[in-house]
Amino acid sequence: MKPAKFEYHKPETLDEALTLLAEYGDEARVIAGGQSLVPMMNIRLARPDHLIDINGIDDLSQIRLENGSVAIGALVRHREIEHSAQLAQACPPLPAAACNIGHYALRARGTIGGSLALADPAAEFPLMATLLDAEFVARSGAGERSVPSHEFFVSVFTTALEPEEILTAVRFRTLAQSEGWGFRWFSRRVGDYALVNAAAIVALKDEGRIHRIAMVLGGVGATPVRLTGLEQESVGAEASAGWVREISSAAAARVEPGGDKHASAEYRRELVELLLAGALEDAIDRCRGRQAA
Repeated sequence: MKPAKFEYHKPETLDEALTLLAEYGDEARVIAGGQSLVPMMNIRLARPDHLIDINGIDDLSQIRLENGSVAIGALVRHREIEHSAQLAQACPPLPAAACNIGHYALRARGTIGGSLALADPAAEFPLMATLLDAEFVARSGAGERSVPSHEFFVSVFTTALEPEEILTAVRFRTLAQSEGWGFRWFSRRVGDYALVNAAAIVALKDEGRIHRIAMVLGGVGATPVRLTGLEQESVGAEASAGWVREISSAAAARVEPGGDKHASAEYRRELVELLLAGALEDAIDRCRGRQAA
């Protein structure tokens, strides 16, 4: 099929794009990589009267380190994140997530801003935004505001962005030297969205007990699920193999995944237990490796 008729706009500046968005409102859609929007337009699930192409706005294509955080412009491509030496050093979970997204063509064209604004709860970057306490920078004609990750993701394919706002950048915290990380996922075919994915960050005290921890699951709810309660319960625990099994089993018991044609709820629970255990093991191993170094 072909998309319905629309008027195409290619602004050269962010202010010009915001003016167009304010003018056309709900009749307009912003396009960056187009990896999600274009297929939806082709089957006419999306029928915008105006398409605002922001690919020419260079200010949205930068990666910058800023006082303990890394700011990534909304137009930065998945492949740029995958191969960024800066991110490999300062925030390695992001390149690890990027290299797992779809296939080469999608990574070469798709953008981090597009992925986050789509808000698929099984996608890699929403998971990482939740894990890394991201701050989302949104602009409209009225000015700029910052939205924390726990407020940004509202539901499936729904974010806190207002109709006249454009996501311009995302700030992720960098990993401390004492922290280790892990990321595990399962999909039936290479390039598919994960049925379940899991990510963790761990910092240990010298005696091998949990000092800080973050754990997030994707594909088991309407948004990425941060395991805040289990994080609090884990502080002070010995980072042993037995603890990993216990906390992963508790996570599987507490989440409420839905079942569909791809996987039953029970199967997703089994994946939660397996994948979170693997992510925690990787995080602990990396943490201990950093301590030894």
